[in-house]
Amino acid sequence: MLNKVLIANRGEIAVRIMRACKEFGITTVAVYSDADQSALFVKYADEKYNIGPGPASQSYLNKDKLIDVALKCKAEGIHPGYGFLAENSTFAGMCKKNGIEFIGPPVSAMELMGSKIESKKSMIKAGVSVVPGVTEAIADHERAKDIAHEIGYPIMLKASAGGGGIGIKKVDNEPEMEQALVSVRQLAKNSFGDDSVFIEKFIEDPRHIEFQVIGDKKKHLIHCYERECSVQRRHQKLIEETPSTALTPELRKEIGEQAVLAAKTAGYYNAGTCEFMFKNGKYFFLEMNTRLQVEHPITEITTGVDLAREQLRVASGLPLEYDQKDIKPRGHAIECRVNAEDPLNNFMPAPAKILRYAEPSGPGIRVDSGVYQGFTIPPFYDSMIAKLIVWAEDRPRAIERMKRALWEFQIGGVRHNIPFHQVVMDHPNWKSGDYNTSFIPRYQILEKVVEYVKETKAQSNTPKTAAAMAAVQAVIIAANAQQK
Repeated sequence: MLNKVLIANRGEIAVRIMRACKEFGITTVAVYSDADQSALFVKYADEKYNIGPGPASQSYLNKDKLIDVALKCKAEGIHPGYGFLAENSTFAGMCKKNGIEFIGPPVSAMELMGSKIESKKSMIKAGVSVVPGVTEAIADHERAKDIAHEIGYPIMLKASAGGGGIGIKKVDNEPEMEQALVSVRQLAKNSFGDDSVFIEKFIEDPRHIEFQVIGDKKKHLIHCYERECSVQRRHQKLIEETPSTALTPELRKEIGEQAVLAAKTAGYYNAGTCEFMFKNGKYFFLEMNTRLQVEHPITEITTGVDLAREQLRVASGLPLEYDQKDIKPRGHAIECRVNAEDPLNNFMPAPAKILRYAEPSGPGIRVDSGVYQGFTIPPFYDSMIAKLIVWAEDRPRAIERMKRALWEFQIGGVRHNIPFHQVVMDHPNWKSGDYNTSFIPRYQILEKVVEYVKETKAQSNTPKTAAAMAAVQAVIIAANAQQK
């Protein structure tokens, strides 16, 4: 087993990985920017090293600095978390060159899956169902128009090296093509240093379903079933659940086998996620995320598999603790991403000092967070405050439990998106499970959230309501303090 691990990340995911390390007796090393010097993950770590100013480009994305710190403190492994350098094959290669175990997949798999064009070619060759389109980089707009004409509008322009919803643009007709191609190529170059762009058929209103896979270095690969991630804004996920209401047992088995096939084709080990688009009983491989996902807790809570623990075991050369037959999901889980966003200002990030913070608790509730009361959320990074995860025996009870947990969650001093989640949980299409990636715009969810916030604010200004809320908050804070 590894003895010391450096976590090349911050916030709640850094805390999550450190907790897994602690259970193995692994010494944890935090790296932090000037903006994060008082962060929870820094306080939690056994050792900590400042790596530069607040902007990520000068700290968390500084590959050379991270390697220098790892060598200085004699870390045997580096866990990249997600985001930042988690899917950067160059950084993984630097770890290998310096004798440091990169806690993730092999460099070759990252390079293959990091290129959407090359990964699509390999999936087609292996017999994995993919989104209709081409496997060539498009630089000339006349060629782009010819391909779009063959496939049929609307189409999607996608950056080959893209991720996080960046470098994706829908094109509805031919007149839009030239400017759209220039725009996406420039964005791809600025964001990823690679302006390769390809074309896929745009699938109207699909479901976004991903399968968790994990394997060891002895080529033993399994999947841990699916997560539905269709509640999205600007291609970024906001709510996830498992199991998906869209899949039959037969389809679940079939797509799971396709996910394992995709991972094996890439020569994969450690944790990863195969993403699929699903519509009318048909599914298409979209891409593979070569890292642990933000929404991994709902898989953990339904399968009993500690994914971070398995990552550490695999990186240490140990075999998986599970076979496919051992993975038997139970109940239903939902995750809501609680972000510092202002619903009254187009959900713009709203970093500020947290003046009051009380997490919900009780049966079936898990909160993954990297903040605390008095902490100031920096403006340089993702605006996530916490991930709220609930589990129950079935979906209706999970929804009711999430509503209760959202009501209990108390955050003061920072504008946040809890009202968004409250509105979604009460929406009839969410409750029925009849939704897709167009859910938010189709039902004007963001507009409804604004109305909800204004109404709630007006009601809370009455003396009676304000006093009642203050009493509830005091009870919750006191109860949580006693538990800790």
